Amino acid sequence: MSENLVFNQTTVTAKSRAKIKNQKPAVLWFTGYSGAGKSTIANALEAALVEMGHHTYLLDGDNVRMGLCRDLGFDDSAREENIRRVAEVSRLFVDAGLLVVTAFISPFQRDREMAKSVIGEDAFIEVFIDTPFDECERRDPKGLYGKARAGLIKNFTGIDSTYEPPVSPQIRINTLKDDLPTSIGLIIKYLEERQLTLP
Repeated sequence: MSENLVFNQTTVTAKSRAKIKNQKPAVLWFTGYSGAGKSTIANALEAALVEMGHHTYLLDGDNVRMGLCRDLGFDDSAREENIRRVAEVSRLFVDAGLLVVTAFISPFQRDREMAKSVIGEDAFIEVFIDTPFDECERRDPKGLYGKARAGLIKNFTGIDSTYEPPVSPQIRINTLKDDLPTSIGLIIKYLEERQLTLP
């Protein structure tokens, strides 16, 4: 970073941006294997929050890879940079007063801890979409597991790249027993208990 850079303090603050939206900003950081249900649940959650009158933004892994992170591969260092960029964007959205929903495999504990430190511990909510690997491979909604098993995709999480489950996520969703409405209800209940969804 250049030593000639000086952070510009703005007149409008994060607190004032959140106040006019009548909500407390936060990031719901979804993590789990490919095919676990992250995008499906994240999309339904955002829709439910908007229906409740909240200001939101959804950052989806594939969508971000097509734009902001299209120059990155899938080796460990590229995955780390992908998550760093997403964390920085999420931090900006929190500063704007939004409830941010992210859906990224984010397989490494150190990277999720880094994201928490960038965003801020008070605003970071880890949501583990805890679907067993075998079930994710059985579903294979994008056909990626089949390609990875055939050697057509390298560094695929769960096959030739590691996934490190969260140690103590704030929210754990088990898609084998929690259907979509139940999953959304569990997350919204947590937000209400944290007073992040204000009336």
